[in-house]
Amino acid sequence: MIGAIIGDIVGSIYEFDNIRTKDFPFFTSEQDYTDDTILTVATADWLLHGGSPEQYYLGYAIRHPYPMGSYGEGFVSWVKRAQRGLGFAPYNSCGNGSAMRIGPVGWAFDTEEKTLEAARVSAACTHNHPEGIKGAQAVALCIFMARKGESKEAIRKAVETKYGYDLGFTCDEIRPSYTWGATCQDTVPQSIRAFIDGTDFEDCIRNAISIGGDSDTLACITGSIAEAFYGVPCDMSDKAMAYLSDDLRNIVSDFEARYGARIIR
Repeated sequence: MIGAIIGDIVGSIYEFDNIRTKDFPFFTSEQDYTDDTILTVATADWLLHGGSPEQYYLGYAIRHPYPMGSYGEGFVSWVKRAQRGLGFAPYNSCGNGSAMRIGPVGWAFDTEEKTLEAARVSAACTHNHPEGIKGAQAVALCIFMARKGESKEAIRKAVETKYGYDLGFTCDEIRPSYTWGATCQDTVPQSIRAFIDGTDFEDCIRNAISIGGDSDTLACITGSIAEAFYGVPCDMSDKAMAYLSDDLRNIVSDFEARYGARIIR
C-alpha cells in the first residue's frame, strides 16, 4: 500500500495545477498526503481489525478532518449525516474515491474471488453505483494479479474482459487532451494505462501525473498497482512514511507486517 501513498503525496501539488511533463521533482516540501492516503489507511485498518468499513471511513474522516485538498463533497455529506445519527446510507457515487482507497485489499487475500468481494464491500458502503464498485474491483484485481506475478498483458486482458474498460491508448496519446475527471470511468483506465506504460515504479508515477487530471488520485491508483508489480525502492518508502502522522504510519507498518509489501532494499 505504500505505493499508493507515494503516488498520492507526489501528485498532491498537481491536482489543481496540472503538469504535462514527466520532468518534475519527485519529493518536495510543498507536498503532503491527502484524503487518498487517509482513506487508504482506513481500508488497511479495517482489514487488520475487522468490522464494517464504513465505521473506519467515518472515524478517519473525523480524526483527520482537514487533509490537503479536502474530501469529496459527497463523502463530506455522508460523514455529516453519519455524525448526526442518520446512518450510513451510500450515496450512489461512481466517484474515484472507491478506487483510490482500495490498495490494501489487493494485498490481503489469496484468491481472486475473496479480493473482488472485499473490494465490493469496501466500495459499496459509500460508492454503491455500479461504476464505483467496478472501479474498485478493477484496481484490486490488478494489484492481486501483479502480486501473483502475472504479466502486464495478462492484467490488461483481464481488466478489459471482466470490466469492459478500453485500455487501447497510451499516456503519450492522451496527454495533450485528457481533462480533469473525478469518476472511476474517467480515472481508473488512465491509471491502469499509466502502470502499463511504465518502465519501473517511479516511471509509472510520472506517467500518471504527467497526463493531468486528478493527479494525486491517478498516481495513487497507479502506485498501488506498480508497487505490486515492480516494488518500491526503500528510500522512496522511507521518504513517504516521513510525511505521515504517527497514527497513519503505525497502521501502514502493521499492515505490511501482516500482509506484506514489495520494498526493494
